[in-house]
Amino acid sequence: MGKAKHHSVGDTSAYGAGLKPGARSPAAYAASALPSRGRKFPEPDCPTRSPFQRDRDRILHSTAFRRLIHKTQVFVFHEGDHYRTRLTHSLEVAQIARTMSRQLRLDEDLAEALALAHDLGHPPFGHAGERALDRLMAAFGGFDHNAQSLRVVMALERKYLKFDGLNLTWESLEGLAKHNGPIVDDMHEPVRKVIRSLEPWQSLEPSRWASGEAQVAALSDDIAYVTHDIDDGLRAGLLTLDDLREAPLAGGIVDALPAAEAPGIRSRLTYEVTRRMITLLIEDVVRESRGRLAALAPTSPDDIRAAGDAVVAFSPSVAADLKLLKAFLMERVYRSRKVMDVMEAAEADIGRLFARYLADPSALPEAWRIAQEGLSDRKRARVIADFVAGMTDRYAIDQHGRLFDGTPELR
Repeated sequence: MGKAKHHSVGDTSAYGAGLKPGARSPAAYAASALPSRGRKFPEPDCPTRSPFQRDRDRILHSTAFRRLIHKTQVFVFHEGDHYRTRLTHSLEVAQIARTMSRQLRLDEDLAEALALAHDLGHPPFGHAGERALDRLMAAFGGFDHNAQSLRVVMALERKYLKFDGLNLTWESLEGLAKHNGPIVDDMHEPVRKVIRSLEPWQSLEPSRWASGEAQVAALSDDIAYVTHDIDDGLRAGLLTLDDLREAPLAGGIVDALPAAEAPGIRSRLTYEVTRRMITLLIEDVVRESRGRLAALAPTSPDDIRAAGDAVVAFSPSVAADLKLLKAFLMERVYRSRKVMDVMEAAEADIGRLFARYLADPSALPEAWRIAQEGLSDRKRARVIADFVAGMTDRYAIDQHGRLFDGTPELR
């Protein structure tokens, strides 16, 4: 890939680019500056929490959130205790989102809620499970983990007496739906995979950007997964510190480290790379976003939605280097044989489970078997996709072992 561009690491403290410690009051453009647009099912206000704090707590206490502890990020859970899972990833995203929201004077609680919920719809085995389900559901509307996150919070969590789902605020649903920006295709038509989960409730204005808090959560996801996938890649032996000298963004950080000569220092240097990268990326987002906010001069959260472009963003140079870094990780980590051998086997397992449940409903647990009875083929397939997507890695492995001979070890 050639010699990497080296961004200056400068001051590696959290406040090296004019970031100020401590809480700051939300600005007029924060989502909490206006009353929430409400919930699908009206509820009395909580006397001790804001609507977005309440959303965050419901997400934290959800069954789907707990299951993330045994869902793959890059490495299957039994490959090692120290690799990230979807749960630890979501917690890291939330921490970064709170930091950036505080600096940009956005609502920290909404940003945290969106960060914690953004992967609730991920199936077992990460993107391998998603690829399998999308292929299997091609004739029935497809599968997308962002859309599935909406299904989880709007219907599949069943804890409350008066409604299915978590009954989150409009702002939280908007942020989940628009995790990757406006939900329209190249022809400016709404993306059906996502929109169908929301009908017939309030329109989320699919062609507009989401709140600043949602934009923060999306970039926090990028920062978290790129940096911790480097950490996990180093831990798994798929990368070395010398490899990273050629990597965009990481190269300058590695060059600035001391020599790894003292016993036990290599693991400390690994952490030093990831922490400095997180600092560099947060500083860049805060600096760039403050400039965009100053130019836009928004006086309400709707001004951010109507801006026509992202207001919270990486600078162009860092965005370009981050794209190159993701390509570097794709080649060296995600498509390495160590990862691909496991993911290909896992994808095949998901395919066999789905096909078996579709052909033989008696293989489903009783509640799910009853749920799909009498439905059209399309709706039956969606129920089965909901069941499979909700599985943890280890539950999927157990179910495959129960229904088939020769379940691979996925190692």
